[in-house]
Amino acid sequence: MSPDTSHGTAIPSPPRTFRAVAPVIALCWLVVFFDGMDVNIYGAVMPHLLDDKGFGFTASTAGTIGSWTTFGMLIGALGCGTLTDWLGRKPMVTGSVALFSAGSAVCALAPSAAVFGGGRFLAGLGLGGLMPIGLAIVAEFAPPRRAALATGLMMTSYHAGGMVATGLGLALGPDHGWRVVFWTGVIPAVIAVPLVLKWLPESPAVLFAKGRTADASAVAARYGLPEPTRAEAPAAGAKGRFAAVASLFAPGTRAATPLLWVASFAGLLLVYGVSTWLPELMRASGYSLSSSVTFLMVINAGGIVGMLVAGRAADRFGAVKVSALWFVLTACGAFLLRAHLPLGVAYALVFVTGVWLFSAQVMVYAAAPSVYTPGQRATGLGWITGVGRTGAVVGPWLGGAVVAGGNASLGFTTFAAAAVLGAVAISLVPLVRRNTGHAPDVSGNRMGKILPEH
Repeated sequence: MSPDTSHGTAIPSPPRTFRAVAPVIALCWLVVFFDGMDVNIYGAVMPHLLDDKGFGFTASTAGTIGSWTTFGMLIGALGCGTLTDWLGRKPMVTGSVALFSAGSAVCALAPSAAVFGGGRFLAGLGLGGLMPIGLAIVAEFAPPRRAALATGLMMTSYHAGGMVATGLGLALGPDHGWRVVFWTGVIPAVIAVPLVLKWLPESPAVLFAKGRTADASAVAARYGLPEPTRAEAPAAGAKGRFAAVASLFAPGTRAATPLLWVASFAGLLLVYGVSTWLPELMRASGYSLSSSVTFLMVINAGGIVGMLVAGRAADRFGAVKVSALWFVLTACGAFLLRAHLPLGVAYALVFVTGVWLFSAQVMVYAAAPSVYTPGQRATGLGWITGVGRTGAVVGPWLGGAVVAGGNASLGFTTFAAAAVLGAVAISLVPLVRRNTGHAPDVSGNRMGKILPEH
């Protein structure tokens, strides 16, 4: 049980099961669903944007604007930690959803490509802050031995949102235009924000750091969490933030940290490069417009299956092993897509590639808690996410450069090479950890608890 420090009595704690924390996971699932919808809307309407001759979009312009979005996400991911320390996790979630909804409205109203790009950058700020906070909340509240499964379960929402975005592009884009599709991106502010404000609990560690120890104990008791301690609380002030980052390069983690960053970079390059450019790459390979857009829905369907499979496999075999294998299989799938295959075979190959591609990246996040000590994990996860966003910036730009060159085969080869880079980086983490003699097991069967990320 968890003690109530404000009254000197003990409050019985319910067991930390999926049933006990279901409302928290469900709310995070919902906001990440809208995150996935907003990210994938751009790729879903890309063919219509390029065909809108009056708007002045080219493949090169589209790739650049895609990178503006992910550059905003990079800033959002790195900046959300300090803002979370000041404001709390619930305000950051609601603010992020409101921000990317506002960005979608700007895109729907944009009179020019430049204004449209500003809207995507604004949306990126909200999207970048939301994802790492959602991951941290779910991992903090999930049962410790099911942290990877809970992470994978939540991330199925991202791909469900991607499938809905693709469906909206197919249903609304041809007859009503791309602007109507972006207006649907305002829906999250109407639905998710009120629900989060009413039902999402604040992190006990954040409450503890803000001096609200009684509230921290109450939340911990309600959801069966351990009492937060000073070591687990977010570091205070700029000096504390610097010390937390510096600790990632202390003996025992200094070699593993850059490897995790590289793996995250490669994974997010794949996620955002493929999400933005898969329809155009498939169209350049000779498939019809409708079939090319449908491929985006198919790969996201594979992503949903992959999250569930990878989560269970990681809880049993270790997140590092699963991530490395999934990266290798992604490389194989991307390389095989270079060929113009029969439509049914192509759909099947895109589906299984989606099974591996998206969850390879998520398992990098799931590996972080077993690399870092409790006092390092929150900052470590934040920087893995933030630095990885540079891959999200490079992916759309790189895809645009390849498409502008008219060589779809080179695009798939480029994505395959990124997957190989991710596999090598994550595979080296256990080796460097063994060489330092550090205690946490990064390749074992059990996942540690991910502390709140900020």
